[in-house]
Amino acid sequence: MSADHRQFAQEWIAAWNSHDLDAIMSHYSSDVVLRSPTVTQLLGDASGQVHGRDALRAYFAEGLRIFPNLHFELIGAYAGIGSVVLIFRNQRGGQTAEYMERDALGRVTLVSANYSTWSAEQLAE
Repeated sequence: MSADHRQFAQEWIAAWNSHDLDAIMSHYSSDVVLRSPTVTQLLGDASGQVHGRDALRAYFAEGLRIFPNLHFELIGAYAGIGSVVLIFRNQRGGQTAEYMERDALGRVTLVSANYSTWSAEQLAE
């Protein structure tokens, strides 16, 4: 993984763990699109999508309000061409993989959040 992707992963996790909304938002472009099943749960939007930086900020603020103990532990990061996948565990032990496309400035333009539905242990049963 390139140093840029490694630094991005570390800074992204640190921003979330600080609960500093400005630090979190510094990673996203103005025209960002986020796709996540959590959007449907938190916002009641059946599309599961958030469009634009302002809407994303409001969505993240709501998430931080609902989960005041939110904490992420980075498990892995995978670099692609103009993209990165971060795999992390939350404070409840759930795992997430987020695919993120980044622009030339390194800001995220597209996020696709994917949540664990089973563990390796469950699959082996």
